[in-house]
Amino acid sequence: MFKESALELSAAIKDKKYSVGEIVNAYIESIEKKDNKLNTFITITKEHALSRAREIQSQIDSGKTLSPLAGVPIALKDDISTIDIETTCASKTLAGYKPIFNATVVDRLEQAGMIVIGKLNMDEFAMSGEGVFGAVRNPWNISRAAGDGSAAAVAAGEAPLSLGSDAGGNIRQSCSFCGVTGIKPTYGAVSRHGLIANVSSFDQIGTIGKNIDDCAALLSIISGTDDVDGTCVMTPPFVFGEAKAQRLDGVKIGLPRNCLGNDVEEDVKLAVLTAAKEFEAAGAIIEEFEMPLTEHIFPAWYIIACAEASSNLARFDGLKFGHRSTNAKSLSDVYRLSRSEGFGTEVKKRVMFGSLVLSSGYYDAYYRKAMQVRTLVKDEYAKLFSRFNMILSPAVATAINYSTNLAGLPAAALPCGFDKQGLPIGLQLIGSAFSESKLTEAARVYQSRTDFHISKPQGAAS
Repeated sequence: MFKESALELSAAIKDKKYSVGEIVNAYIESIEKKDNKLNTFITITKEHALSRAREIQSQIDSGKTLSPLAGVPIALKDDISTIDIETTCASKTLAGYKPIFNATVVDRLEQAGMIVIGKLNMDEFAMSGEGVFGAVRNPWNISRAAGDGSAAAVAAGEAPLSLGSDAGGNIRQSCSFCGVTGIKPTYGAVSRHGLIANVSSFDQIGTIGKNIDDCAALLSIISGTDDVDGTCVMTPPFVFGEAKAQRLDGVKIGLPRNCLGNDVEEDVKLAVLTAAKEFEAAGAIIEEFEMPLTEHIFPAWYIIACAEASSNLARFDGLKFGHRSTNAKSLSDVYRLSRSEGFGTEVKKRVMFGSLVLSSGYYDAYYRKAMQVRTLVKDEYAKLFSRFNMILSPAVATAINYSTNLAGLPAAALPCGFDKQGLPIGLQLIGSAFSESKLTEAARVYQSRTDFHISKPQGAAS
């Protein structure tokens, strides 16, 4: 498999070292060789990808200016809509569903000359419950969790880049498990049009790659305002500078000591504290602090998440969308049986709980209070970012993961070590809204001083 990063692959295409078809074929062959063990892909779009490869190669040969990632294959989490390509959210309720439009991010990928090679496995509707296609296996150890296919495919060399979605840490946790790099953008930086909604006010499409430069280049393609998504407010798209800072002199990084407590594994704690020393050696100022409201963050996140999921999934009723039961004898049966048969256990649990907290008598007691906590979390982050340029924590620290989605903040996930079993450990850098450029610069400096991001899984699934 290619040793080059995604940016290097595109440059090699332009230099005629490789053809687009050669690269696409190689990655499809890698998927066909490995995926029976890893279960990362739901759909492989082989014919479509090879046709696109010929088209993009022709454009490059004719001298057309595309993007720095032109000709590079990419895989998409299966909650991102693709025209005429099955999009299932790993749920029986969407089996056979082929959208009649692309998500905005997919159109932007195609305009940039990138090539979709398949749709990736995930938890059902991204709700932490195994979907109908089974669990994704970790390329570092196929008996261990991988999160979802978006990170596992990149780690295994099945795709150089992928797009995932993050409603409560999905991108960051998956990157940590699989030893790859990712960016969860600010809410409103990337269009959600065509992302099948789980939690509308948390969901954000993000980028996953081998290193921070690949992720940033991809983010610059998909970010920016969208006329059909009123929540996408950032304009123009991100532009990440060519200058590569070597140091972080004067950058103040907060380290939440209560996110490195007894509930965090010693290997993870040591890796993150070692990374903090590396940032310090690069000139950053590390200061410990106590992350506020940690005991309230997950309950607030869960109440809001379930409430919005209950509303969003109401459309899958067996009539307008979704699986329709063949056992139904009445309209009431259609609703009841179609949803019972179509949804898995975790989805049902969240829909029922969400309906409860939105119901009369419970709305004020639960949902309204959760929204008040959300406001408090945003206010506390505003205070923190008056002290710090960014915050450093483990990428799997639950409370802080959920808090970034509550506040709509960006985060970059980076590999920072290995545990005693040889499995990757990840850190995350969290910034204020639309501070992706600062996070990217800090991540670049860290990756220029370490080599965790170039480590690859070994063995049969690598």
